[in-house]
Amino acid sequence: QVLLVESGGGSVQPGGSLRLSCAPSKKVVGIGIMAWYRQVLGKQREFVASIIASGSTRYADSVKERFIISRDSARNTAYLQMNSLTPDDTAVYYCNLRALGGIDAWGQGTQVIVSA
Repeated sequence: QVLLVESGGGSVQPGGSLRLSCAPSKKVVGIGIMAWYRQVLGKQREFVASIIASGSTRYADSVKERFIISRDSARNTAYLQMNSLTPDDTAVYYCNLRALGGIDAWGQGTQVIVSA
């Protein structure tokens, strides 16, 4: 079983930045996509950003131009650089990884709070 370990969450003032990291608990071969989602209590989990094996990225409209997803293929690690944060970005952020063999793993979530 593949577990994802997330880090980098915390509290920040509006306009600030945070960088989230996500790494699998063991080596994973054939990663197809790594993505970030977020969830506010009482609401559905929503897509934030994704990066596929080729390096192509996709973003939710609400985070375009502010968030950057990247990946270190050698370390199987994905990052989410979050800039110009607003209170609307407050949520629990989850990492997702899909790979060959039907692997579909989620992290435990990391809390991001944007508040003055």
